[in-house]
Amino acid sequence: MPSLSIKDVPEPLLEALRRRAARNHRSLQGELMALIAQAVDAPVTQAAAPGPAMQKTIEQVAAEHRMRWPEPFKAGPRAVDIIRAERDAR
Repeated sequence: MPSLSIKDVPEPLLEALRRRAARNHRSLQGELMALIAQAVDAPVTQAAAPGPAMQKTIEQVAAEHRMRWPEPFKAGPRAVDIIRAERDAR
């Protein structure tokens, strides 16, 4: 399979790519492949548009969750109790 090489990558950009890869649970190479695939599949106008992809912070996700479900979920059995009951049933 052919390979690509990018030379003289600025350190801040490399660190940003590494953080992005970690957020997406990918290796650096996997993240770069995903970005390239996204850019190739996207229309030219969208790929050329500047700016980062829309990403939510954990605080934004939590706020949306609280708006959607204002009442806490009813507590069910704890995992440790289920495991203990299974173990004791042997």
